[in-house]
Amino acid sequence: MKYLISLFLLTAIFSSCKKDAMQSDFDSSKKVWLDFKKSANNNYSYTVTSGSWAGFGDSTIISVVNGTVSGRKYASYTINGQTGQKTPRESWTETKSDLNTHQNGAQTLNLDAVYEKAANEWLKADKKQNTIYFEAKNQGMISSCGYVPNGCQDDCFNGITISNIAKSQPPVL
Repeated sequence: MKYLISLFLLTAIFSSCKKDAMQSDFDSSKKVWLDFKKSANNNYSYTVTSGSWAGFGDSTIISVVNGTVSGRKYASYTINGQTGQKTPRESWTETKSDLNTHQNGAQTLNLDAVYEKAANEWLKADKKQNTIYFEAKNQGMISSCGYVPNGCQDDCFNGITISNIAKSQPPVL
């Protein structure tokens, strides 16, 4: 009985440390993001990527001007499993006037909304039923956040993967 109690306590301690570490990583990343946003005058772009074990993938570049999404550029491709070569499938560009007229592509969220979704949805998934992920490999800003249901084998990631975040200049009016 003493052994079971000790095992339970150790498990609880390590679980809370992992949770605290992930929350600390998120908080640090959000601070870096807020500093970046200020230095960029809230003008930036970021690239959302996804891929499948079945040999296809896509990327969406989201452009933000003065904190508002102003454009979206999408490209999808298939990958040759033997050569690794990418073959284009579909591509398009949306501007502010025709934003969200295509179904494919990443959601038109600014990074404030991405961080909010991360905090309130992806990182709050049921830890008993999911494995939760958070990484900040874009100079300390969010690069991956989401969860995978336990036992799921293929293409089960619910969240976002961001391969690049860059400052941009607002258009000259």
